[in-house]
Amino acid sequence: MIANSISITPAGYANSGILIPSPNVDTRPSSEISLIVIHNISLPPSQYGGNGIIELFTNQLNPTEHPYYAEIHHLRVSSHFLIRRDGQLIQFASCAERAWHAGQSLWQGRERCNDFSVGIELEGSDFEPFEAAQYETLNHLIAALNNAYPIQAIAGHSDIAPLRKTDPGPYFDWSKLDAAHHRT
Repeated sequence: MIANSISITPAGYANSGILIPSPNVDTRPSSEISLIVIHNISLPPSQYGGNGIIELFTNQLNPTEHPYYAEIHHLRVSSHFLIRRDGQLIQFASCAERAWHAGQSLWQGRERCNDFSVGIELEGSDFEPFEAAQYETLNHLIAALNNAYPIQAIAGHSDIAPLRKTDPGPYFDWSKLDAAHHRT
């Protein structure tokens, strides 16, 4: 579903995939981008292929469409990227912008990981494996981000917010990242 090569433009956009701008972004306090944070998300929970994630990240989630939506429709969150189960890449924010994906977080003594990270959501859950197409797109995207920015580490959301987050979860296989893209 994704081209064999992804690159990131100087403006912070992937050269392939779909762009759906989220209003839930703001200006980074500096231009430093040194961390990639991997998440998982599915809306409704453990259901795939619908528009719930897109609606959440664009503030259009209908609270009456699903009981879980009534609990979360007020949230103002986003991520830079979403990788669907089939490997399709969707971008919600320029990498130059601060997307609201990490929340209260800490990485190697630094708080507010949104300030210096790129967030990548994988359509999935903590309860089942991710698809080969997702790892393929993820590896291409990580390579592109490494080429564009001085990335120093890749972490899971659970690594930067361990008391409140579990994603990307036990079924995310870190060994499926290319050897050059090691978890640090």
